[in-house]
Amino acid sequence: MAEFRKTSALMARGTEFLGSEYAILCGAMSWVSERNLVSAISNAGGFGVIACGAMTPELLDAEIAGTQALTGKPFGVNLITMHPQLFDLIAVCARHQVSHVVLAGGIPPKGSVEAIKASGARVICFAPTLALGKKLLRSGADALVIEGMEAGGHIGPVSTSVLAQEILPELAADHLVFVAGGIGRGEAIAGYLEMGAAGVQLGTRFACAAESIAHADFKKAFFRASARDAVASVQVDPRLPVIPVRALKNKGTEEFTAKQIEVAKLLDAGEVDMGEAQLRIEHFWAGALRRAVIEGDVESGSVMAGQSVGMVTREEPVADIIAALMAEAEAALSQRVAA
Repeated sequence: MAEFRKTSALMARGTEFLGSEYAILCGAMSWVSERNLVSAISNAGGFGVIACGAMTPELLDAEIAGTQALTGKPFGVNLITMHPQLFDLIAVCARHQVSHVVLAGGIPPKGSVEAIKASGARVICFAPTLALGKKLLRSGADALVIEGMEAGGHIGPVSTSVLAQEILPELAADHLVFVAGGIGRGEAIAGYLEMGAAGVQLGTRFACAAESIAHADFKKAFFRASARDAVASVQVDPRLPVIPVRALKNKGTEEFTAKQIEVAKLLDAGEVDMGEAQLRIEHFWAGALRRAVIEGDVESGSVMAGQSVGMVTREEPVADIIAALMAEAEAALSQRVAA
């Protein structure tokens, strides 16, 4: 801690809130953010987050128990707000006394924040706009993550740098705000901390860590890619509530376009409602992502990656990644003081 004195001082509010040594969260990446990577990140001083995604309560129960067997450090669980068994998943987190629950994918349904806090857990929500951030805080969120469109996976329309300029000056003095999206080096972390962020969240940087169970071919796709290879999906039908997804361009990108057309036809025929349509889209992504991450199908699977993918050039242990990020941030802050 002493060697990163300036960075740690700026992270103090975040580390106190998370209970970790460094205020560096790992973004919840379906199939990637499981017990091995999550525990490794927490053991290395960061804050790991299990990606529940489409898991059943039984699967989440086993994943949390598996993670707790590998680390005694704090970690969180990311829950998708549209999950049909959301409250059952919240109950699983409560049984295991999970300290932090991250709600992602939309406005939390009525009673969900209260249900999480009833167990003593803290609630972290994603805020794509300043107005929604204020609303979520009024509704009981303990902290926010503002994630820019440079991120991998589901994204919003606004860049990280703009969100940070809009939201941090308004909220960071009185609230905990973590910045995410496109962060690949410690110099960027230092900048957001100076702007008032309590910490940061990174996903792409950790996806190919040595402890990540991702298939070797999935990792190789990252190592070959540049920032411009990570593209956002296109919405085919404006009626479909499709949240854009950023991934490496491949045949899977085209297959998603075809899936949207298929679901739109079902809507036209009255065979599904809008909620079911969105769930089918989500299930498509879950399946396509599994094919890429677990099976190594990087041609038709979904290789979700943020634009920082060009900075991921080799497999490294999580501890080395976190140490490098902290050292880069500390060097940047030290140079500014010296100047």
